[in-house]
Amino acid sequence: MSQSFSKKEIAQKKAKQKKEKVEKMRERKAGKEKGKSLDDMLAYVDENGNLSSVPPDMSNKKEILAEDIILGAAPVEEENPERKGTVSFFNDAKGYGFITDDKTRENIFVHANQLAQPITEKDRVLFNKEKSARGMIAVNVRKYK
Repeated sequence: MSQSFSKKEIAQKKAKQKKEKVEKMRERKAGKEKGKSLDDMLAYVDENGNLSSVPPDMSNKKEILAEDIILGAAPVEEENPERKGTVSFFNDAKGYGFITDDKTRENIFVHANQLAQPITEKDRVLFNKEKSARGMIAVNVRKYK
């Protein structure tokens, strides 16, 4: 019984793949004895975060408590929480507006309840920032020259 050309081609391809697989297995087994030892494969990280083949010096070890670890961006502590800014917009009828912070150039919401005295647009003001549910707001707002 004769095989068609495509069947012969498929049979040859399978035989070639099987031969390659056996050859790869022999290479792996032969290379096993030549492999690196565990000590040769280890890498250490020094105090600067660089990889090293030498273990770190444990005499400089510092104890860190789990409670002291802060995940995410660290909060920035300000020495003087009082900010300076300019009123960029204020609507007396609705009782709210925005102050542009001189230092960060961000617009901060201000409500009429947080004013020590009436303000208008382009007034220079002193204020404190507080975090609210909708973002930062200005509190204790008062004019200055």
